[in-house]
Amino acid sequence: MTRSLGQFQSAFAAALLASGDITDDAMQALAAQPAFAVYRNTVMKGCIDALESNFPTVARLVGSEWFRAAAAVHVAAEPPCDGRLLHYGDSFEAFLARFEPTSELVYLPGVARLDAMWCQAHIAADAEPLDAAQLARCEPEALAGLVLPLHPAARWAWFADHPVPSIWLRNRAGDASHASEDIAWHGEGALLTRPRDAVQAITLDEAGCAFLEACACGLPLADAAEQALRATPDADLAAILETLLRAGAFASLVVHPCTESTP
Repeated sequence: MTRSLGQFQSAFAAALLASGDITDDAMQALAAQPAFAVYRNTVMKGCIDALESNFPTVARLVGSEWFRAAAAVHVAAEPPCDGRLLHYGDSFEAFLARFEPTSELVYLPGVARLDAMWCQAHIAADAEPLDAAQLARCEPEALAGLVLPLHPAARWAWFADHPVPSIWLRNRAGDASHASEDIAWHGEGALLTRPRDAVQAITLDEAGCAFLEACACGLPLADAAEQALRATPDADLAAILETLLRAGAFASLVVHPCTESTP
């Protein structure tokens, strides 16, 4: 039977990742060659290396040996479907959440989410961040109806039960042995973005995350402020907006509606 290139590639990939007997006759012949085992090990190592590179904070917290053993289980169950391995690991957070050996590390799936968000922010499109001076030219009435566009690299998350962002920030390039030292155990949010050349990360409260969610839905500032106050009734809205502007969470306005004059 003549196969298309795509059919051959699919069968070859299945044979590479097969944990049991290979039923395809042509692939059985290939798998019997000594070089096939070498190639299989090379592919598995490449996938594990990619996960360890994409999730360095998780690896630092659990140790490289443990991480690579867990990553091998994940690769066997969910191999990459994109040749760009920087994108590999979309389901790694969910894998860790159901992986029994990590059941006591309740914050680990959230740490994986932040590692993935870092990769997303790193490869996002460039954009000029919003200059606070643009907003300063707005009259209060116009400002309330203004919709702020989010920066393409902006990623955020709220973790209601655990201080995942503080743990992640400490261990992203630090010492994993002090992962929970001097960290208040309460809910916490994080914002990652890349207004210039490097990804930046800050912690956020629930009101700040609610504010960003509202902006992402295309709501004007007045409604975004309302959503923030629903999350935290005593939130300091001015401080939230200042924090987000300094972090580069918003993209510059192409045409500023507050500068238009009326006859």
